[in-house]
Parts: sequence; C-alpha cells; structure tokens
Amino acid sequence: MPKREVIEQRTEALLAPILEETGYDLWDVQYVSENKEYFLRVYIDKEGGITIDDCVDVSRKLSDALDSDEFIDDAYTLEVSSPGLGRRLVKDREFDRSIGRDVDVRFYKSIDGTKELTGKLISYDKDTVTIETDDGDLHSLNRSDIATVKLSVDF
Repeated sequence: MPKREVIEQRTEALLAPILEETGYDLWDVQYVSENKEYFLRVYIDKEGGITIDDCVDVSRKLSDALDSDEFIDDAYTLEVSSPGLGRRLVKDREFDRSIGRDVDVRFYKSIDGTKELTGKLISYDKDTVTIETDDGDLHSLNRSDIATVKLSVDF
C-alpha cells in the first residue's frame, strides 16, 4: 500500500474517537506534497456547518494523537477545515451523504454536445453515477468519463 494511503488510513483511525466525541463527520483525509512540503488535510462536517472553533478543537486533539503515535516521518503541516460549499465528491461516503442533492458533473470531453450536467444525484456504483436533470431525464454516466462531481452551489 502506498505511504500516502497508510498515513491517511492511520489518521482516520486516530480521528474516529475524536469525531465520535465531538459529533462531527469525517469528509476526507488527504496527505499531499506540494512544492516539496507535506500537508495532512482533514475535512470535517456537521449538520448546520463547521465553525473555526470546531476546526481548532479537532486540530488540537488530532495533533496530540499524532504526536503520541509518531507514524509520519516527514515534516508536515496539519490543516483541519470544512470541505466547503461546492465540495468535490470522491469517496463512496461522500456520494452516500449526497444522494438526493444537486450536483455538477464535469466530463473530460464533450458527451452528447456538453461538457457538464447538473442534476440530482440518484445513485452511484463503482462504474456509474446516475443523476436526474430538471427535465426529469435520468442520465447514467460512466465514471471513467467524469472529471469531477461537485455539490451544486446556488447563491
């Protein structure tokens, strides 16, 4: 298993009791390298949204747990935040939480004359994402054709 995945999984395991105690949901954990610097990014959510104080609370508790466990050899920066309004859906748990919500789907290349569709997320599996557009049409889209799926944001 790649080092990145090991770090993400072990971080998720450390987060589980913290999130259970605080009542927050885990959206994602990412261990990434940018410009030769490492970042451990944790995205949390809860009904009604996440505040800065929520992020600070989880960051302090997770930082203590990471310091005790010491399984990350690299110097890194820990970031805890909300996934944001127009959050990208990648993992199954993100799709599960978003069933019935409006999503924007962008394709790698034009399909039937369009590079994106917006509609309600109806279902998904490892090969397809199904959305219902405003006109009531169901579109079963091949995941291999999809560049991104994001929650729609209306202002």
